[in-house]
Amino acid sequence: MSTDLLGKSALVSGASRGIGYAVAAELLSRGANVLITARKPEPLEKAAAELRALGHQGEVVALAGNSGDDEARSAAVQRAVAEFGSLDILINNTGINPVYGALMEADLDAVRKIFDVNVVAALGYIQEAYRAWMGEHGGAVVNVASVAGIRSTGVIAAYGASKAALIRLTDELAWQLGPKIRVNAVAPGVVKTSFADALYSADEEAAAQVYPMKRLGSPEDVARLIAFLASDQAAWITGETVRVDGGLLSTGGL
Repeated sequence: MSTDLLGKSALVSGASRGIGYAVAAELLSRGANVLITARKPEPLEKAAAELRALGHQGEVVALAGNSGDDEARSAAVQRAVAEFGSLDILINNTGINPVYGALMEADLDAVRKIFDVNVVAALGYIQEAYRAWMGEHGGAVVNVASVAGIRSTGVIAAYGASKAALIRLTDELAWQLGPKIRVNAVAPGVVKTSFADALYSADEEAAAQVYPMKRLGSPEDVARLIAFLASDQAAWITGETVRVDGGLLSTGGL
């Protein structure tokens, strides 16, 4: 088992379940200390207990808070630095998608909320991490985008537009924050989580058939890529958005 993150410290947002939880587990397995945050305290504490039970060397700290809230983001970053003495890795995983269907019928307040949580909050976390630790000491940021940010979907258009903005933000920040801070993104296809349940639960086999790999993604598929991008093994990679989509975009469809 790799220990390439031994002694490093990470903050993972949206980590009470799904991709965020899998990322936290992967970082811990590689030796990192991890602060996990999410909006609801009870599921977050349950996730923290499960992560501690895995028996990895790294420590786990849980702090509930809404990623869309300035004070909550600041508190999470400050707590990570206070607990671990550093903040070397930031994983912006929190995302919401309350709007489905045609944009001409979309509630604009809901669209604003999508962009606030999926894009502005990610930038807010990076600003906090920069001020608290990374600006002086360096670090790695990985933003969780989506294939919907690369190609139009029609049905989750507002979400896709927000992820396209996150991809663009990743590129811009990689230029502005180098050489000390690397900023990358991942763009998953449909991953079997409760967040994406509406996209596959009616007929998972049919949903998987459009993928060259003939299966949907798992949170672990994404987590392993994120851990690599956060590690020194990716020391000359920045500004990239790496697809982890089972080949979906290679087919020309979505």
